[in-house]
Amino acid sequence: MAGNDLGSLLGGLLGGGSGGQAGGGGGGNILGALLGALMGGGGAAGAQGAGGGNNPLGGLMDMLSKSGLADQAQSWIGTGDNKPVSGAQIAEALPDDTLQQVAQQAGVSPQEAADQIAESLPDAVDKLSPAGSIPSGSLEDIIRQQNL
Repeated sequence: MAGNDLGSLLGGLLGGGSGGQAGGGGGGNILGALLGALMGGGGAAGAQGAGGGNNPLGGLMDMLSKSGLADQAQSWIGTGDNKPVSGAQIAEALPDDTLQQVAQQAGVSPQEAADQIAESLPDAVDKLSPAGSIPSGSLEDIIRQQNL
């Protein structure tokens, strides 16, 4: 499935081959599940419409911005320091059905999923937007371009 493919790609991007398997790999898997859910189902219609069919990143950023996290989301895309976000903020920003789907795929509680997303998402978005804007094209292509 797309979520598993995205998870392995994001895991490589976040892990970078350094020994941080738990943080990088786990973060990649949870983000892969999230982006897969946004591309394919549940409460994804808004994110998919805003972000394009193969690249839900723009829709996710729009969703976070509309939930009061515009400063944090913009800091991840920009070239400065990444502002942190909490699991509670992520849980509030995402549709409940999307978070439930991600948690189920990852085998964790919705709160654990939100916490993992909050930990991994800023770094992932930062790495996926090196020019200070969300690149166009399919998400898989964008990840592969960054995964040197």
